[in-house]
Amino acid sequence: MKLDERALLVQLNVSQPTMSKRDKKVSEQVAMTNNAITTAGTYHKSLLPNNEYLGNVHKYTTLVRQFFYQNTLPWLSDGTMILPTENYMPFMERFNEMKVEWFRLVDTFINQYPQLQLNAQRDLGSLYNPDEYPTEYELKLKFGMDMTVLPIPSDDFRVDIASSELENIRKQVGEKVESSIENAMREAWQRLYDKVKHIADKLSDNKNIFRDTMIDNLKELCDVLKRMNITNDVNLENIRQQVDTKLANNNPESLRLDLDLRRQKAIESREILKQMEEYMND
Repeated sequence: MKLDERALLVQLNVSQPTMSKRDKKVSEQVAMTNNAITTAGTYHKSLLPNNEYLGNVHKYTTLVRQFFYQNTLPWLSDGTMILPTENYMPFMERFNEMKVEWFRLVDTFINQYPQLQLNAQRDLGSLYNPDEYPTEYELKLKFGMDMTVLPIPSDDFRVDIASSELENIRKQVGEKVESSIENAMREAWQRLYDKVKHIADKLSDNKNIFRDTMIDNLKELCDVLKRMNITNDVNLENIRQQVDTKLANNNPESLRLDLDLRRQKAIESREILKQMEEYMND
């Protein structure tokens, strides 16, 4: 099966205001007070200080971005990622759920905006400038979130150019695709390697403290990688199954209390790391 039948390209697009503003007048005053040139620094003020509502939107944006990168693999440097078709439905279902929650937080912020602006007038004192505040309608237009889904370009160039140049283009695209595939799979290996190494380091010393999320995150990664093996890499799937069976299915509390089990899993994680290093070096 061709790559363009196994995967899609996706781009996460998010727009959100910071509600901060460079205050030229204050920047100049600070420079003059310190006998510095006006370009020595700038002063940025928060238009809505002590505002948790916009902060909640920004925090959730971070969660959405983390989810996006955890479920995709790198493709281009512009933020375009590759999404295996096998992972498309669970990925989009979860994204749409998060998108609904994100816009709910945005609406909450917009509803509080009039009061927040009144609070800012009190909190900012002489720094308050009503001309720097958008209307509620203008503010709402500054928020947006969507997912662009694109097919992976094939080598079908239907353009009227010389056959020799057409062959060069096909060759360049082929090399770019192969390079992008290699980078994507290298990223998949590295993500799993980093998680296993973290567990190996934590379990190797009984004094080390770890959270339940150490195992939970590994389990989640194993589930995702099952749908993200775009080259059907047998070695990666073999390692993934070992990690899932030997490490990800352990109870964190048991690993804390049972020192023999902890020691055994530390040894197994090191053995898996050794196997992974051999594959990754190849």
